[in-house]
Amino acid sequence: MARMPPDVFGLTDDPLWFKDAIIYELHVRTFYDSDGDGVGDFLGLTQRLDYLQDLGVTALWLLPFCPSPLKDDGYDTSDYTGIHATYGTLRNFKAFLREAHRRGLRVIIELVLNHTSDQHPWFRRARQAKPGNHWRKFYVWSDTPEKYREARIIFKDFEPSNWTWDPVAQAHYWHRFYAHQPDLNYDHPEVRRTMLRVVDFWLELGVDGLRLDAVPYLYEREGTSCENLPETHAFLKELRGHVDERFPNRMLLAEANQWPEDASAYFGAADECHMAFHFPLMPRLFMAIQREDRFPIIDIAQQTPSIPETCQWALFLRNHDELTLEMVTDEDRDYMYRLFAIDPQARVNLGIRRRLAPLLGNDRRTIELMNSLLFSLPGTPVLYYGDEIGMGDNFYLGDRNGVRTPMQWSADRNAGFSRANPQRLYLPVIIDPEYRYEAVNVEAQQNNRYSLLWWMKRLISFRKRSKVFGRGSLEFLSSENRKVLAFVRRYQDEAVFVVANLSRFAQSVDLDLSAFKGIVPLELFGQTRFPPVSNAPYSLTLGPHIFYWFAFPPQSVEAVPGPTATAGALPALTVRSARENALRGRDKAELETILPRYLTGQRW
Repeated sequence: MARMPPDVFGLTDDPLWFKDAIIYELHVRTFYDSDGDGVGDFLGLTQRLDYLQDLGVTALWLLPFCPSPLKDDGYDTSDYTGIHATYGTLRNFKAFLREAHRRGLRVIIELVLNHTSDQHPWFRRARQAKPGNHWRKFYVWSDTPEKYREARIIFKDFEPSNWTWDPVAQAHYWHRFYAHQPDLNYDHPEVRRTMLRVVDFWLELGVDGLRLDAVPYLYEREGTSCENLPETHAFLKELRGHVDERFPNRMLLAEANQWPEDASAYFGAADECHMAFHFPLMPRLFMAIQREDRFPIIDIAQQTPSIPETCQWALFLRNHDELTLEMVTDEDRDYMYRLFAIDPQARVNLGIRRRLAPLLGNDRRTIELMNSLLFSLPGTPVLYYGDEIGMGDNFYLGDRNGVRTPMQWSADRNAGFSRANPQRLYLPVIIDPEYRYEAVNVEAQQNNRYSLLWWMKRLISFRKRSKVFGRGSLEFLSSENRKVLAFVRRYQDEAVFVVANLSRFAQSVDLDLSAFKGIVPLELFGQTRFPPVSNAPYSLTLGPHIFYWFAFPPQSVEAVPGPTATAGALPALTVRSARENALRGRDKAELETILPRYLTGQRW
């Protein structure tokens, strides 16, 4: 049984760590180039871990880094247990993993288990093998492209069919994505056994989680959509049992771009995936802001089934793919295109290939509001690299490369990403006049306490102080003003009241908070006490795109004033190693929890 000693690596021994996590998504090649070849690598990423620790995130999700022809940014795998030579070596990865764990950062990697590259040795053998041969069975073949006609074509802009003729095999092979990504045949027992060995390889190294790419499409059955089939869930139960038996405190994250009812099935009875992305919520957050109406958010939340206690949704605003509009109606899709993708070049497949800041018109208040919702709604927030500084994009680069440009560290050449000749960069840096790297970069924002980066640090810090956001229940509060979204999160004896103005104009709202009669709401960001709650409607006035997080302390109005009798007593903070670690990792989080309580009890 492989176990990481928590005390050695600074990681908590908590099987539900993912419920309180803040996940940061990045591609190794986009982050930092250590050797001047124009491509990011593991040595460079390791050098930038202090930045990520300072930001406050608790887990890193790495996009594919295994050997690949890179026709689909690494999702076309040619070797499941290696490191692409451009990014470094397995030794470099182990060093990165060790340093991340030392800083209290968990690591989630991609497991592209649905398909491989057509350059994978398995597929090369399968093409040469005769029908019925062991290697031939690794993939799905047919003499006719008429099978599984009910299955939709996902990449409509690039592929006319889910079948492609192979002249070597003299048969058609099945692929749900690009033609150079043949699907594995999970009906073949050896495929399942081989993929379990791949899982063992990475988890034995100490990886904390696996994102299961394209998991709904593992099996094919005639007369079905070839998605969400019972056989897929049976394999996931086998995978989960295999992981739980051998590797404690690990996590499986399902990438299932489905409606909530279908996506929630990937939790099983807490015996499949620990986490799943909530794809339908993401476009509705943008719709709610544009329509200045809370209905899209409340509607999708009400369509979301309850999930097992030990499972969790993963929430995001943007990621490495297009802003997918698959899980909206045709009318809503047209609406989103008109608002967010006026230039047809910004559209790809059934989505919009833009980053967060350009989608929101680079409006600081709207960006803050969207992030506040991401961090306060039920689930674990996923932050895409560069969005913490408001990076721009370049959708003219083709495919989805426009949102995968180099991280902007400084105003130096190549945005401080690489010392290489600019022509050698894997993708050009952003030079758009509004988002140019000379103005939008980490160094500039680190030196400005009023920057978006510093604001994001504070948001992350407040989220980490309480388990109510990651584990609490959700209760929407009704009001006559549809432009205001209000809800309460509860966990054990904690309660947080969130109210957000979705409008670009000031709004007033009256809310029924009588269930909290006698409580003095404490606004968390300013540590400001608001008027006590009574039986009367609680009135608030909110500026344009303004939000509040209120803590509802479990105490009455009479108990609030003045310091307590023990106010002079100093709280204890146990530091796990050197004294200077009080400002790092878990110790820093504990200090951030203890210190405000102590200070508010002092007379000064």
